[in-house]
Amino acid sequence: MGISLEKTILVGIATSKIKLWQAEEHLQELFRLAETAKAEVVQTFIQRLVAFNPATLIGDGKLLEIKEALEAHEAKMVIFDEELSGSQIKNLENKLPGIKVLDRTGLILDIFAKQAQTSESRLMVEVAQLEYFMPRLTGRWTHLCRQHNGGIGTKGPGETKLETDRRFIRKRIQFLNNKLKQIESIRQRQAENRSDVFHVGIVGYTNVGKSTLMNRLTKADIYTENKLFATLDSTTRKLYIDHEHEVILSDTVGFIRKLPHHLIETFKSTLGVVAYADCILEVIDASASDFSEHLEVTQNVLEQIIDPKTPKIHVFNKVEVLEAPIRQQLLQKFPHIIQISAKENIGLEILKKQIQKETKKFYKKRKNQEKKAHKSSKSWVST
Repeated sequence: MGISLEKTILVGIATSKIKLWQAEEHLQELFRLAETAKAEVVQTFIQRLVAFNPATLIGDGKLLEIKEALEAHEAKMVIFDEELSGSQIKNLENKLPGIKVLDRTGLILDIFAKQAQTSESRLMVEVAQLEYFMPRLTGRWTHLCRQHNGGIGTKGPGETKLETDRRFIRKRIQFLNNKLKQIESIRQRQAENRSDVFHVGIVGYTNVGKSTLMNRLTKADIYTENKLFATLDSTTRKLYIDHEHEVILSDTVGFIRKLPHHLIETFKSTLGVVAYADCILEVIDASASDFSEHLEVTQNVLEQIIDPKTPKIHVFNKVEVLEAPIRQQLLQKFPHIIQISAKENIGLEILKKQIQKETKKFYKKRKNQEKKAHKSSKSWVST
């Protein structure tokens, strides 16, 4: 007997700042997020607005349409593509009695909670959940736990924790952050201990094929699946680039648009492996119509984490699904980006040569630094 999926309606918003085509693409991504969370999307809506309704985000007319659709499909959940305040969630639940109301961030957090495997990622998820729910403590969470008996959006850090006052939650967040700092300190020492080995951090938007690429390059057996946030935890493997040099590759959690600042802050611990990398390998899904926006999201996150002087290698992945003229257009527009297919093993030798090139630069620089240090120590001894 299969798992019963929660019937869900999705709501996107188009404004003067969010064009209709953008709202549609964002809604498609929300659709995939909902699928990852094991929801059955029965209908989608896009509301065009001049400004957000401060009470319910959308207008009363659209809210009535959604209510009728929920009844028609016998759906019990509605997910908004924009972040909702605690009062907006409460108002929406009052107008849609018996319906679970979630926003994009709440959905992502639910996916994170289900996908977290290691103690570190579980700590990060709990911090992110507490940060998210603290300003929304209006009795909503415990009400949902009782009314809906689990399901999407109810995998929280625990009913008893969210029933306590904000002071306790702040103390809990501080405690968890201290534990994450300890983990970060250990990671920093590990990075220093292997500072003589070239380290490449693989980054990119979620579901661009980073894990598949890692498997191809290192002949590893890392879990891959065609869904958003298939893995949360960083993975490190060795790549033997030639007879002289070995390289460490680290894969990380994928990025996604509309992530709140506190969520990025929380997951900096996992992304810390990138902060200590000697080179960044940025993977882009060439088959995505909005890959330029994906690039922008990735760049915005990287700017908060890495040294701007860190060398980067860019690759277009999944080129096997593109027609030859499209690939030629990409080559003309982005001549510096290597075209590959991790799935079909296309272009990986070119990529390895580029990694080898950066590796040799790294070891040459290290050797020069060691010579300077040696000369400096000899000079000091002679005086």
